[in-house]
Amino acid sequence: MNIEKEKKIAAKISIISNITIIILKTVAGVVSGSISLISEAVHSLSDLLASVLTLFAVMRSSRPADKEHPFGHGKYEDMSGFIEGILIILAGVYIIYEASVKLIFGHTMKTEPVFGIYVMAFAIIINIFVSRHLFKISKKADSVAIYADAQHLRSDVYSSFGVMMGLVLINKTGIDLLDPIIALLVATIIIKTGYSISKRTLNNLLDGSLPPAEIKEIESILKNKAGIKGYKDLKARKAGHCNNIEVTIFFEADKKISYCHKICDEIEDEIKKRLADINITIHSEPEMPEQLVH
Repeated sequence: MNIEKEKKIAAKISIISNITIIILKTVAGVVSGSISLISEAVHSLSDLLASVLTLFAVMRSSRPADKEHPFGHGKYEDMSGFIEGILIILAGVYIIYEASVKLIFGHTMKTEPVFGIYVMAFAIIINIFVSRHLFKISKKADSVAIYADAQHLRSDVYSSFGVMMGLVLINKTGIDLLDPIIALLVATIIIKTGYSISKRTLNNLLDGSLPPAEIKEIESILKNKAGIKGYKDLKARKAGHCNNIEVTIFFEADKKISYCHKICDEIEDEIKKRLADINITIHSEPEMPEQLVH
């Protein structure tokens, strides 16, 4: 199956699962009066918005380069991931607000929390399977948008488990105050996840460099390549799933253009073997020793 089609299917699966879970969590929260359950419904709502954004980003980023976007549409995925991170953080802030109000003014659950326990167990099982599938697709396609959506659902698994265990304790002890305390712990997990996603995608949006390990891979190829005298101005950034690399390579002044072109092609092929989805621009110049990187 085409990888772009797989990405779209994965995003649609995420949307359907989130809609189902939102309905169940909302009903359970309203029936029981549990702030932790309602906060989980809000968290899942942010998951749904993120999944819709992911589908939009995947559809847009798959378009080929055109006159208006000569470098392609890969940054739609980075933009989607950044917005998803912000949505996660906002969901966490809302949960903190609601839980704080309940702690200050007191909180009593309306009914026994058994229904909520079953709902949380169901949400955990669904999100484990869906997030695993999304992680698999994100790795296969090197998709930051699908990865962010998978992380979103993974945070939902952790928070849902925390809420479920809290409801079990409330059911055993009858201490309703545990409900908003658990909600605060859930919010901490959510905000941490949102920050991590936003930081990673913002780096791509601002044309931040590739990770040091990948830069070293490229430098290793250049330094060990026979036939060149050195290089300078190595630049590497990521846009969506594509790694964009620029570098200037020096050759002996008497080398033919055909020879230089052959060496540049070999360098490009070697880099592509180590880093997927490469768009590389190599500029060749006659040897100038004082400018070389050794």
